[in-house]
Amino acid sequence: MSSRRHSIADDLRNQIASGRIKAGERLPSEAQLAAHYVVSTPTLRSALAVLQREGLVEKIHGKGNFVRHPLRKITYVGGRGTLDTWTAAEAPLRVTVRTTKIRARGHLTALLMVPPSSRLTEFLCLSHEGELPHSLARIYVPRDLVPAAVLGDLPTCKEAAARFAVLRPPSAEVRETVSVRLPTPDEASALRISSALAVLAITRVTADITERVVEAALLVFPGDRADAVFTTHHVIDGSGTQG
Repeated sequence: MSSRRHSIADDLRNQIASGRIKAGERLPSEAQLAAHYVVSTPTLRSALAVLQREGLVEKIHGKGNFVRHPLRKITYVGGRGTLDTWTAAEAPLRVTVRTTKIRARGHLTALLMVPPSSRLTEFLCLSHEGELPHSLARIYVPRDLVPAAVLGDLPTCKEAAARFAVLRPPSAEVRETVSVRLPTPDEASALRISSALAVLAITRVTADITERVVEAALLVFPGDRADAVFTTHHVIDGSGTQG
């Protein structure tokens, strides 16, 4: 029934593209769609899953399947070494931040190069475009580098970045690892995406001039609307040779 699944997905996709089914509109129930296309419910759900992976349709538990509003692309600009992870957006996103005091465990001890149970501050940042989640960041900083001025009532991650940039040591190295993978259940839930939709995951580690790690950031963007740009600057001396 693979061909039937794709033909149903093609028909619904065309209806969405032509505007016959509009953004934000709820699709007929799965039972109604299955009857309309004369297929079994599993085949119909398989067709909807194709559109969910493409980011055209969103299934909301207990409410049904909805046509997603088109979301603009967001570009992550690498090498900045800052808490401000939401860059190159056409208009400001609504970003909320939650700070939590935790102890270093597992991979965090390796990323931050600290002993187990070291005191850390976690910044959990979730951005929204309208009502839809857009991107997610978990940022970890050694507690002694986060004065009380940063831990107050912070409505946005950008405000945390502005305060933290003034207070922390200057960075000398930013190392970023980029991968494409499936989201964890928590990430899929927070971003309201299908667990079958790949995400762009960036692990960013920032060190100061003494080589102490001052920040580790785990950034997650839905793969259907995210780009990452990294620029290399070469130093050229007066003779025209690269340094």
